Amino acid sequence: MTDTVVNAVPADGARVSLLPSGEQRARLRRWRYAKDRISRYGVAVGGLGVVVALALIFVYLFYEVFPMLRSAEVTPVAAYAMPAGVAGDQVVDVATERYTEVAGVYGRDGRVTFLNPRNGELLKQVSLPLPEGVNVVSSAPAEVKYGLLAHGLSDGRVLVTQHEYTVTYPDDVRHTEPAITYPLGEQPLVLDEQGAPLAAVGIQAVGEGFSLAGATADGRLTLAIYSAAVSFMTGEVEIKRQSYPLPQLAGRATHILINKSMRNLFVADTEGYVSHYDIVDPDEPRLLERVHAVADGATIAAMRYLSGTVSIIIGGSDGSVAQWFPVRDEQNQYHLTHIRDFESHPGAITFIAPEYSRKGFVAGDAGGHVAAHFTTSGRTVLMEKVSDAAITGITMSPVNDTLLVTDAGGRMQYLNLYNEHPEISMKALWGKVWYENRAGEEYVWQASSGSDDFEPKLSLTPLTLGTIKAAFFAMMFAIPLAIMGALYSAYFMTSRLRGFVKPSIEIMEALPTVILGFLAGLWLAPFMENNLPAVFSILLLMPLAMLAVAYAWANLPERLRLLVPPGWEVAILMPVILLVGWLCIVMSPSLELWFFNGSMRQWLTDVGITYDQRNALVVGIAMGFAVIPTIFSIAEDAIFTVPRHLTQGSLALGATPWQTMVGVVLPTASPGIFAAVMMGFGRAVGETMIVLMATGNSPIMNFNIFEGMRTLSANIAVELPETPLGSTHFRVLFLAALVLLVLTFVMNTVAEIVRQRLRKRYSTL
Repeated sequence: MTDTVVNAVPADGARVSLLPSGEQRARLRRWRYAKDRISRYGVAVGGLGVVVALALIFVYLFYEVFPMLRSAEVTPVAAYAMPAGVAGDQVVDVATERYTEVAGVYGRDGRVTFLNPRNGELLKQVSLPLPEGVNVVSSAPAEVKYGLLAHGLSDGRVLVTQHEYTVTYPDDVRHTEPAITYPLGEQPLVLDEQGAPLAAVGIQAVGEGFSLAGATADGRLTLAIYSAAVSFMTGEVEIKRQSYPLPQLAGRATHILINKSMRNLFVADTEGYVSHYDIVDPDEPRLLERVHAVADGATIAAMRYLSGTVSIIIGGSDGSVAQWFPVRDEQNQYHLTHIRDFESHPGAITFIAPEYSRKGFVAGDAGGHVAAHFTTSGRTVLMEKVSDAAITGITMSPVNDTLLVTDAGGRMQYLNLYNEHPEISMKALWGKVWYENRAGEEYVWQASSGSDDFEPKLSLTPLTLGTIKAAFFAMMFAIPLAIMGALYSAYFMTSRLRGFVKPSIEIMEALPTVILGFLAGLWLAPFMENNLPAVFSILLLMPLAMLAVAYAWANLPERLRLLVPPGWEVAILMPVILLVGWLCIVMSPSLELWFFNGSMRQWLTDVGITYDQRNALVVGIAMGFAVIPTIFSIAEDAIFTVPRHLTQGSLALGATPWQTMVGVVLPTASPGIFAAVMMGFGRAVGETMIVLMATGNSPIMNFNIFEGMRTLSANIAVELPETPLGSTHFRVLFLAALVLLVLTFVMNTVAEIVRQRLRKRYSTL
């Protein structure tokens, strides 16, 4: 081939070339190479930036989740001998306040010693106002947050004390002043009318008064309710007492617990049994049962309520530690039930100290070990040997960051405690857990409540199932419409009509999902509830009507079918779709009256199917409209770009258009269609506003299409703004975000692998 060079001839006769000179071509070539390099490196940097951004998201989420993986630990701060006169083996209870600046040690000799827990300095010593010749024979604390202690005396009376702390700031320095107060007065109160020593006592704050119970060595058991009132006449404090004798105890009592709702009273005895009394009506108390709570040959060495007075922790002389609480049966009767065991201690349990606001506790044993346990997770998060002598007393600060431990050798230890996230375990997050006041093990998400005694329930299983459920029903609605629409638009529809339909569907993706959720929650959900027969009639009759019209069209004379240009057949279906939809809505009340006795919703309830107004069906339709544009656009492009020589070759060999579409177009476009479906699934999994506004947002564990759900994304959006920074709840929400990211990442990775294999398989067509 010979290149033709065109030369221009100017007026002066000189010939000038219109092509660039060699220098100009070199300069253009260098500029082209520079743009190629800029584009190549720009695309590479962009791609790498996406990878880095994704990696940073993973890193940040894991950074927020990682503290939950840190183990509990104790750090010794100080250890010293307690002041003279304080016998370590005579310690009844230990107390402290928010800043752990003062420690109170109750002794069996009736003295309360306050000291500086950081160095053992004696601050104050208070002697209880005991009558001459009377001594303390038993003591028991109330729920830990009240600071109450009941002292059973040798003459059948009881003295109630409360430790309090007053904080002042002289010269801008915090000073904590401890004190012992007497809520029912300094005069001991009669509990046993016969004046026998109280072998065991129990106390609980109930409303404006106090409930006390005492047991004598011969098994007599008495319940009394005391309240203090100020006389309007004299201004003096008057103590009102109501006494109720309880059924005789079978053994010798060692521990007594009363719950703050005044429903149950539990008495442990020397034989290892716990007697369960119903005291809802104190005038007619009933012994419900007597349960053996420890292994054969062992005795109950310690028994204490957790915060909220629902769960009972029982420590055995064999080192066993177990959680029990009353469970209501089908006859509405409560039975004390063994819930779970914790890691056994090397020695007999000597002391149990519950946390102030969580469902955890610390136990000490005769071997000098201290262990931190948590009931919800069922974990023993820490066990350390801190002394060579038996542990006689333990207390935690109200914020669970310090421990004070006394032992039989007369020493006290100050320990820093790290135990920020004991609620977390694989079982607590993903397994069934037996929570307080529940009939059995369940999957539950309920992270907070208005009560300080609430047990957080942090199972991610209902949220994950809800996410999958919402995505599943959305895809059930979106996939048939989007894929079938893409097939018709790309293969059968005329280019003119396609130029109108495709942009119209794609522009639907710009519609804010909050608008879809708003419409779904406020219009679609009530409409479907009131027209359930119409909804199911449309789902059933619409496809049948389309098939009937298609069959009739195929059997029309050819001269009539030619009146409609090829690719415009869809116009015939539009009136049919509108007519069928209108008929189904108009006939809905009549269908409901004929087949469902006037209410399809009530009929569903009668056959055992729960129906909620905001349910998965509403979400499936609303979220389906949000997902359809994504699937349709990608699938339609994949089908439309199938090489024409493939379809034309198939038609030339005698295949019908339908056979060509099924045998040639669909296999070739299958990688793109599969990618479209997975993109739609990822869009559905991450959707927030629609599921938030149209589902009721209830974290339930079922796949009922007529009930709602709570998804991971909606849960994060609702709860994260009001969650305390750094709390377990806060970090579990970040774990939910990590789970959501991993779920979509895995699904997209699998989808890409499948897409590549499909592409490789059908690339040779």
